[in-house]
Amino acid sequence: MDSIFYIAVLIMSIVIHEVSHGFAAEYFGDNTARNEGRLTLNPIKHLDLFGSILLPIILVVSHSPFLFGWAKPVPYNPDNLTNRKWGTLAVASAGVLSNFAIAIVFGIIIRVAANFETPLGFYSITSIIVIINLALAIFNLVPIPPLDGSKILFSFLPESAFSFIIKYERYSFVLLLLFIIYFSSYLSPILAGLFQILTGLAF
Repeated sequence: MDSIFYIAVLIMSIVIHEVSHGFAAEYFGDNTARNEGRLTLNPIKHLDLFGSILLPIILVVSHSPFLFGWAKPVPYNPDNLTNRKWGTLAVASAGVLSNFAIAIVFGIIIRVAANFETPLGFYSITSIIVIINLALAIFNLVPIPPLDGSKILFSFLPESAFSFIIKYERYSFVLLLLFIIYFSSYLSPILAGLFQILTGLAF
């Protein structure tokens, strides 16, 4: 039952993450996501078979210390943005910021609940929501395509770096796979520290 709840929270958090990209793009003048019906919280519109379902199940079953996943990217056309540089940065940052916002809100709820008699089950549920959203935010800040961290990084690079970006993106899948297998566990201390700061609870 806990595994099902973990995956359900992960999927909805990923959906909110992706929809946030679409709303940010729309704010800067690009309606691609709305025109394609992707500005919805209906998870069916966003699910990626491997990133949203199979990978989370594998990580939960294998008791991975770090749970993450992804959905089908919400489409946007940078040529439609009223300000391409800042619009691109805003779109890339929106998903990560949405996950941090969810984690902060539920972290505050946990801290407030500590002043009252609260069932232990409440802390289990809210803690899972905080942990998953922090994990998504931290993981997506890794600067490897197609993660948001790479788009944030690229938005600060000069146009002369375009050829480097193209070459870098060519090896993105291999780099991402290597990171997940060998380095994702290094994100756990960051997750634990942020969780304790937000909730006041031990990780």
